[in-house]
Amino acid sequence: MAELNVQPKSKTPWWLWLILLIVALALLFFFLRGCGNRAGEQTSTTTDSTTTTDTTIQLAATQPNFDSVDFNAPTTTYEEITDTAITVRGNEKYTIYSLGDNVLFAKGESALQGSANNQLKQIAASLEKRLKGSVIGIYGHTDSSGDKQANDELATKRAEAVRDWFVQNSGLASNKISVHSYGESEPVASNATAKGRKLNRSVEIVAIPDSLAR
Repeated sequence: MAELNVQPKSKTPWWLWLILLIVALALLFFFLRGCGNRAGEQTSTTTDSTTTTDTTIQLAATQPNFDSVDFNAPTTTYEEITDTAITVRGNEKYTIYSLGDNVLFAKGESALQGSANNQLKQIAASLEKRLKGSVIGIYGHTDSSGDKQANDELATKRAEAVRDWFVQNSGLASNKISVHSYGESEPVASNATAKGRKLNRSVEIVAIPDSLAR
């Protein structure tokens, strides 16, 4: 009878399986790491886009730079402004309506006098005719008599009173109007004389067309 020569099957060494396992784990690690980086990049892009959008919205709502307004701009005349107590100044970029504080307020007071309606109505009509939709800045000025802080507060309250009148009586939107107080810091005449102090007490209404305010 012929003998069968059967050889036992060789086993794969254990260390080879270990190497294959390590290689597989390494590939899995790098694969997962790559996915994480891509997700991070997408998140960063989204965040940057959101930041840009927020900044754009904020800039769109920003008030114009009233600091560039020259309150000594040349005087002009508007046919609808017939009250001589109102002075009109400006140029192609803005218009300034000026009123002495004695026209609008009693001495030392921040409540509008009843007679102020006539002047404010003329200014409101002029704004509607020539500067509809403009951004408005209202400035309060005082002379240097008395305490500086008290003058600043009085100028602010007077400007606020004028703003409130426009919102309530002319249909101007409150978010289109800003209030500014110069107090005694921007005199147009000497405070050494009664005439000069009278000139320094005023309220000025600055209108900048919306197209130039952006």
